[in-house]
Order: sequence, then C-alpha cells, then structure tokens
Amino acid sequence: MTSMTTDLIDAPTVVPAGSRRAEVLGLLQAADRPMSAAAAAEASGLHLNTARFHLDALVGEGLAQRVSEPRTVPGRPRILYTARGPMPGPRSFGLLAEMLTGLVASLDDSGQSAVEAGKSWGRHLIERAAPSEQVDAKDATDRLTTVLDAIGFKPETRVTSKGTEIRLHHCPFREVAEKHTHIVCALHLGLMQGALGELRAPLEATSLEPFVTPQLCLVHLRTTTAT
Repeated sequence: MTSMTTDLIDAPTVVPAGSRRAEVLGLLQAADRPMSAAAAAEASGLHLNTARFHLDALVGEGLAQRVSEPRTVPGRPRILYTARGPMPGPRSFGLLAEMLTGLVASLDDSGQSAVEAGKSWGRHLIERAAPSEQVDAKDATDRLTTVLDAIGFKPETRVTSKGTEIRLHHCPFREVAEKHTHIVCALHLGLMQGALGELRAPLEATSLEPFVTPQLCLVHLRTTTAT
C-alpha cells in the first residue's frame, strides 16, 4: 500500500537522494571553488578511485563538469570538478500545482482569470508570424498543434461537418485537472486562444470539452475574419 506521503512526491531524480553519488554532488555544490578528486575522496571518506568514478558519472549525467586548474608553472594541470544543476532529492511539483490551482479556484472570477493567464502563455509559446506574414487557418492550426504536442497533449486535428477540432489524447496535467477541471481547462483554452490571437489568423478556439472519454478532450476551432 502506497503511503499518502509518497503520493505527494514526484518521480525520483537521476541521482537518488541519500546515495554516495548524491553526497559527492553535495560536496561539489557546497564548495566555493572547483574540487579535485582527491579532495572529494577525503571529504567523503571514499577511496580515490571510487570518488573519481562518482565524479565522472556526475559529469556524464550533466550534473558536474571538469575544469583544468590554472597553472603558472610548467606541468600538466590538475583536473578539477564543479557542480552543475540543482541538488538531487525529492520534488513535489504535483503537490505545488494542486496547491496553486486550489488558490486560483478560491478567487473571484477564477475561470476568467485562468483564461487570461493562459492567453499570456499562449502568446509567449507560439511561433510568431513576421509582421508582413499572413497566417492562414491551416498554418495556424499546425503551429498550435506543434505547441500542444511539445507540452505533451498528443494532439490530433480532424475536420468535421461542424468545423475543425483538435483531439487531445493525453493530459499532462491530468491529476490536477481531474480535481480542478474548470481552472486547468480554462487555462488551456486561454493558452490556445492567446496563441491563435498572436498569429492574427482567421481562426479561434471557441471551447474545450474535458474528458469526453477518460482519455480524450476536444478543442473546437472556428474560422473568423482575418485581422
């Protein structure tokens, strides 16, 4: 049986918290200057070869980098190590998302506020058109689905008798969206509206139907007069 505490923690990072490798990385992060393998071994109590093994593995994982020690005398410079990236350990971004969504839900006019926040992000994320470029409905749909795919929605565009729809086969925010549907889906609708508005295309997202099946949401698009 999974405890409530572990349910609040996201998947583990590349370096497990509490491991020897995490300890070595912690030494690099706490140091005020690049560290040699010998210094890391002494500080951690590891054998020199073991410390070097972990240091080289951290470099391979992109969490540390090798640098050459500056020298003013002849001879081969020592190889030193310095940390890159965040300290490994548990992350609870899912819990943070739910807490922040709950906060938004408690505000007056929360749905419209979510739409407006989504619009701002949509304008930021879309591939913008040049000032002299006229984006048609098809190009706008393609650019929008590129953004949605990059986020993780697995979009599929279909033309029906009622117009164009985008089928979202995966919700990357599902756990939060199931509890705060009106906020999360308003945010996503606003994102699409902001993206299409930024393109000045003859197309708008009119509605988003959440969870029409357990694995599918529908976005409805409507052609408009170009602006």
